[in-house]
Amino acid sequence: MPKLYFDVAHTLAGSLVLLSFVMLYQRRLGALLNVLALHAAVLALSVAWQAHIQGAPHLYITAAIALAFKAIVVPMALRRMIVLLGIHREIETVTGIGLSMLAGIGLVALSMAVMLPVTAGADPVAREDIALALSVVLIGLLLMVTRRNAVSQVVGFMSLENGIVLAATGAQGMPLVVEISVAFSILIAFIVIGIFLFRIRERFDTVDVQALDRFRGERR
Repeated sequence: MPKLYFDVAHTLAGSLVLLSFVMLYQRRLGALLNVLALHAAVLALSVAWQAHIQGAPHLYITAAIALAFKAIVVPMALRRMIVLLGIHREIETVTGIGLSMLAGIGLVALSMAVMLPVTAGADPVAREDIALALSVVLIGLLLMVTRRNAVSQVVGFMSLENGIVLAATGAQGMPLVVEISVAFSILIAFIVIGIFLFRIRERFDTVDVQALDRFRGERR
């Protein structure tokens, strides 16, 4: 396999990790949604490149789904939701940005330390892409844990799912039927999350998780 194939695949996967750190750094919802859209667009490029080097045409469909749904539909829907709910645009965090970034670096190091030895006998492209994909997944989890706003937690969930798709395509891809079912599952989950956010905002006049915890404590 030409060296260019490795370089481009690793550059795209590494760019996803970098954009995950950019998400951790954001303090405003608008900027966070912009990075989410870029994150999904880079994922689409990565999947399309994997389709090319693997000779797997069905992965082009996966790339198209990622570009249309995750890079365009989801960010636009979240923006619309923010406007309709009147959600505060500043993102409140459980820890400081600096500490979150340090935790993210630790998670990337952990991913490399765990996955590279385990996948020593795997295809060179898949080996490093899977390690980087695990980094994206763990940073997505970190984003969900360290953010108090429900919308930013949804963004963390979408970032996590991008990492899973990256890992699956790097490991010689998933069957098309699985990819389509995953896409529909994410769509359904997104619709349910949107409904819950509307209901929470209507009932409690906030989507701040900490405020909801305080209300639950007062009820007790």
